[in-house]
Amino acid sequence: MTNWLPKGFFIRNETLVAIVIIGFCIIATLSDPLFFSVTTLSDLLRASIVLGILAVAAMLVLVSGGIDVSFTAVAVFAMYSTTVLTLGLWPEMPWYLIFAISMGIGALLGAVNGIFIAGFGLPTLIVTLGTLSVFRGFLLTFVGSERISALPPEMRNFSRLMIARGTTEGGNFYALPWALAALVFVVVLTWFILQKTMLGRSIFAIGGSVESARRIGINVRATQFFIYVYVGALAGLAGIIFGAMGRMADPFSLVGLELSVIAAVVLGGARLVGGYGTLTGTLLGVALIVLVQNSLIVIGIPSTWQSVTIGLLILIGTGLPAYEAKRATAKAA
Repeated sequence: MTNWLPKGFFIRNETLVAIVIIGFCIIATLSDPLFFSVTTLSDLLRASIVLGILAVAAMLVLVSGGIDVSFTAVAVFAMYSTTVLTLGLWPEMPWYLIFAISMGIGALLGAVNGIFIAGFGLPTLIVTLGTLSVFRGFLLTFVGSERISALPPEMRNFSRLMIARGTTEGGNFYALPWALAALVFVVVLTWFILQKTMLGRSIFAIGGSVESARRIGINVRATQFFIYVYVGALAGLAGIIFGAMGRMADPFSLVGLELSVIAAVVLGGARLVGGYGTLTGTLLGVALIVLVQNSLIVIGIPSTWQSVTIGLLILIGTGLPAYEAKRATAKAA
């Protein structure tokens, strides 16, 4: 009956995460019939935007065999610096220029990671742990440490741009922000890079084996440098969207989000050793994390159990496929 399905379909992370999401939605709907509604869906999509962009960035690093924990610091640095710069130089600056500046600052910070990792060959985790502290410290010391609620007008205007908005028959308001288009754009662009270009093939090859990639003529340093610049630009985009949608530039925001982002990517099937990862799996991982973060109370679980739940999901989501793969290897032997 299942011959038409790909081999190992039911032990893939993507399949397991999809099953958990469906089960979670069924339980939540039984607990609260209003859970499965347009309002809830729009709220979940809204909560997925920043997390989704950062997860795509983190997936790219994991596929290449690295790990980046500095992306939240890059996002906040880019967002806050851009806000301060805009208010000081041109408060009426169009929102798309504000976004471009934030992405540019993020790319520059990503280039710092790239120089140490690609240029000097230092371990990715050590470098990004260091730059995480440096970027946050530099921001708070030299740029500013106060929350800015009086954002540039165009940033406030962007937060009001909606793809759709309205009121349900039950009187509940729903809205889909245009910021969702940014996530779609990032996913499509990253898919094109990974699947349709030699650069994407190089990223997967480096994740599989750096030495093998060198032997077949791949410029490992240039590819690694591009990855961290690109990830920095995506972090800058996520940061400015977070500030605009929250209508506040807070230099202390996004602290601790690294766990949720990396959890989403790992749950989606990306291997910590590199060489494998899918956008489909990453987006499913994001959906599961957002469901957990926003809907635990609905099914009667205290919100304080969020971290425990996410940790258990990571252990189960990575442990089961690893166990099944080990069994398959043992049978083959």
